[in-house]
Amino acid sequence: MIPPPGAPAFLAANGWGGARILPLAGDASFRRYFRIVDEGRTAVLMDAPPPHEDPRPFAAVADWLGEAGLTPPPILARDLDAGLLLLGDFGDSRLRETLDAAPHREGALYALATDVLVHLHDRAPMPGLKPHGLDQWLDELMLFPDWYALATGLNIDREEFRQLWHDALAPIAADGLGPVTVLRDYHAENIMLLDGREGIAHFGLLDFQDALAGHPAYDLCSVLEDARRDVSPQIERQMIDRYTAATGADDRFEAAYWALAAQRNTRIIGVFTRLWKRDGKPHYMEFQTRMWGLLERDLSHPGLAALRAWFDTNVPPEKRRPEAWA
Repeated sequence: MIPPPGAPAFLAANGWGGARILPLAGDASFRRYFRIVDEGRTAVLMDAPPPHEDPRPFAAVADWLGEAGLTPPPILARDLDAGLLLLGDFGDSRLRETLDAAPHREGALYALATDVLVHLHDRAPMPGLKPHGLDQWLDELMLFPDWYALATGLNIDREEFRQLWHDALAPIAADGLGPVTVLRDYHAENIMLLDGREGIAHFGLLDFQDALAGHPAYDLCSVLEDARRDVSPQIERQMIDRYTAATGADDRFEAAYWALAAQRNTRIIGVFTRLWKRDGKPHYMEFQTRMWGLLERDLSHPGLAALRAWFDTNVPPEKRRPEAWA
């Protein structure tokens, strides 16, 4: 977490000369974040170093979300060619830790997280976003045979796997719901709680640079079937009902929710394995027990019976447990 060489000059050119640059966080990508502290004021420096990262999508989505009435970090300064953004500081009150300390607030805070999506989906998607539909869903799913199966010694017929998922997801892609702006990483570690703000403005949004135009069920799956914290099935049920009541969605949304939750969780099992094997980040495997529990819950729904049968045949219980990941 050494600051990028160009950071002091960038800060000085934008009124933050001499400020302290303190490590804040990194993530699964090459992006890094630093807290900038200067005489009682703070900001956050995003380092998205080219050619590995490009801050332009983040900046574009942030601008659009702000115009749409939501709360992304304000961009105080930008040098897009250098991969540097100076952002407003949302502080340290994150949804994940807030709920860990005050689990009795789960219902109220997830209701607000659901309301953010209701607001977001009540408008056309951001112009210029790439699609997130059937072809993309199927391509993402191949992370499971290509990484998880390989790492755990499973012999999987890739074409059979893809065809089964095609049969399950094609009706979802054609259900006529959406497209909407899909943030894709909408979960408790990417939501900040902002003091002095009420309603949906109470939530500050992070990590939305991979936004696409896709199905309205996807981000609700993301926040309610969270890889990093357990959300009770009762809360999940209440929030699905809250969303459908607010939007007037019918049974098509419910079918899409469970199918896309299963798709997303299968993809993440593959992603976390790739982070372990390719990127040298084995701590991501700590989340796999939760991911398998979520996937098994999704597959219990009647519309996914063929997929459940495939998993039961091809991924025995001992291949879903930590001893398989050694």
